[in-house]
Amino acid sequence: MDKVPMTPEGHARLREELVHLRSVERPKVIQEIATAREHGDLKENAEYHAARDKQSFIEGRVKDLEAKLALAEVIDPTKLAGDKVAFGATVKLSNSQTDEEVVYRLIGPDEADLAKGSISVTSPMGRQLLGKEVGDEVKMRMPGGERVYEILEISFK
Repeated sequence: MDKVPMTPEGHARLREELVHLRSVERPKVIQEIATAREHGDLKENAEYHAARDKQSFIEGRVKDLEAKLALAEVIDPTKLAGDKVAFGATVKLSNSQTDEEVVYRLIGPDEADLAKGSISVTSPMGRQLLGKEVGDEVKMRMPGGERVYEILEISFK
């Protein structure tokens, strides 16, 4: 399988969540199941079924996090440089039609959060930006139609 790029901060967040699930949530749900079993008939025991569902979710998330961490290739953007858009780059764009400026940071798919100004390198916009330089124009297909952005600045921080 291919490695998935991830910042050190994103890797630490996933690792913290995994530790929390293993050391706090897993024992808590085991106790909930044990308590619910004491209430008798398991066929009509809503607490028992809810706790089992929660356990199933936790175990699924633990497996998901373990897989993501196993495939993670941790890359520190502060140690990168260059004049082309790549993983970890912060890109300042200008909408050619409206002159509106936006700033995005290209990071891994498990870290992306558009509300915080970060997009995945695997997203359609991220893929369009990769390899471009300052002054290049990038056409993006958006729900409201096609937009053209000019790259104003590329930095690695």
